[in-house]
Formats: sequence, C-alpha cells, structure tokens
Amino acid sequence: MRRKQEAPAQERLVTLWRSHAHRVMAYALRHVDRDIAQDVVSETFLVAWRRLADVPDDPLPWLLVVARNTIANQRRSGHRQERLAAELERFRQIAEPAAAAEVLVTERAAVLAELAALTAKEREALLLVAWDGLSPKHAAKVAGCSLPAFHVRLTRARRRLRASLDADPRPRPEPVPSIGGTA
Repeated sequence: MRRKQEAPAQERLVTLWRSHAHRVMAYALRHVDRDIAQDVVSETFLVAWRRLADVPDDPLPWLLVVARNTIANQRRSGHRQERLAAELERFRQIAEPAAAAEVLVTERAAVLAELAALTAKEREALLLVAWDGLSPKHAAKVAGCSLPAFHVRLTRARRRLRASLDADPRPRPEPVPSIGGTA
C-alpha cells in the first residue's frame, strides 16, 4: 500500500525537478559559486521531498524561497566557521611561547585544541579566571551573568577540560621547575 502512495509523490518530485531545477540553479548561481549552488539545489529539492504536501500548485516561488533560506543558512554556517578560525588564531597568538617557555609545544597545542572544543560561554568563563586573573565575582560581571550562573559555567568548563585532557592518550611531561623556584 505504501509503495502505491509513494509513486505519485515520486512522480510529482520528478516533475518538479524537471520543470524547475534549472531555474533554482540559476537563482543559486546568482548568489553563490557553482559548487555551493549545486548543494543549494540538492538541499532545496530535499526539502521539497520532505514537505511535498506543502509545495503549492505554483511551486517555483516556494522553491526559490527554500533556496534563499538554504543560502542564508550556509552563509551563517560559513560565518560561524570564520569566527571560530579567527578565535583559534587569536588563541594561538595569545599563547605564543616566550623564550625558554616551560610548556612543550605539543602540550600547548593539546590545551588549545581542548579550549576550542568548549562552548563559547565555558571557554570565556575559564579564560576570564585563568588567563585574565579575575575573581568569579568580577568575571561574572564581565560575562554578563549572575555569579551562580558563572560558577556553573566555570565548573562545567573545568570538568570538560579536565576530562578531555585526561582522556588524551599522549603522555604528559612533568613541568620544568623555574630557575630559583621550588619544584
């Protein structure tokens, strides 16, 4: 019974594709490059397949709205990736080792990767306390949240960072004591 119901739906999708795929592709090419445009067309018709009952009798405007939304989603995703890359680069620059640094490069890279894996709020909480030296009370003000909410963020960040570093199978070297300091 289900196959009989799917056959008209498949025929309608094939008809939509044959009639409008080139128009959706032309629309997408006006807004993005060819590779992304192909993805936009594919995603548009995937949405059409999933929501076939919502596709109106005059489908082109509906398909173009879906294509526009798909392009917007991809741009937002691209912006998020760019922001993450910029933030990672900023972390790399901040954490550049000084001459005679005591932390090995691999250890530094592992910590930076684990920091990047935290949520933005958790990472901010940890950095405000650990790198900026703020008390939780002051850090909560900077983060724009209540002190209890900040404590939750900080606790989660520390727990996740500790768990991910503990799960890392690479051996951890012992820290090198400072000259004139105690071990």
